[in-house]
Amino acid sequence: MYHIYVIEDDENIRTLIKIALSNSGYEVSDFETAEDALANILNDKPDLAIFDVMLPQMDGLTAVKKIRQMSAISQMSIMMLTAKDSEIDKVLGLDGGADDYMTKPFGVLELTARIRSLLRRCKSKQIMSTDNIISFNNITINTSIREIKKNDVPLELTFKEYELLIYLIDNKNRVVSRDELLDKIWGVNFVSETRTLDMHIRTLRQKLDDGDHSCIKTIRGVGYRFIVE
Repeated sequence: MYHIYVIEDDENIRTLIKIALSNSGYEVSDFETAEDALANILNDKPDLAIFDVMLPQMDGLTAVKKIRQMSAISQMSIMMLTAKDSEIDKVLGLDGGADDYMTKPFGVLELTARIRSLLRRCKSKQIMSTDNIISFNNITINTSIREIKKNDVPLELTFKEYELLIYLIDNKNRVVSRDELLDKIWGVNFVSETRTLDMHIRTLRQKLDDGDHSCIKTIRGVGYRFIVE
């Protein structure tokens, strides 16, 4: 049975989600604050967490970033619930480490459908062994601890930049379409936001700093291809 954390300060919404998920066969633990959830999360290691963004004291975005820094649960699936629905708010949430983003008010049927999708996706994000090292050009990636270095100096990537790079590497020498990248990295509900993908490709290239000889090649009208010459 999958175990899900619900972190929401509105008692009515928290109870609604808990009842809906319990009726769908999930084990559910609910918390009013992010601090309470984080105090238990390493011991419980839930399969998925649903965070409201606006929480008393520590906000949901901060809590998600903390989880992504905890190696034992860094691969856990995370959904964010919020009343904010602008594109920049979605990008901030997804770049901060969320796997999906849902705005209030929401329908219970859509919520449970998205959770099922996230739990299916999480099976392909299992933590790899500690000797799993990827090297190309002057870049070294330790996938077991999500560490990337450039010339032996730690390189800071956002959560989605890292996921995007790894996916392109895993599919090296193959043209990966824009829709596929948006679906696999941002989720099916974000498939129309092509500007987000373009922005991440651009910043990723800048951080890798491989200039005119970028290993991330643009295939016009289709998508991108990862090539190391």
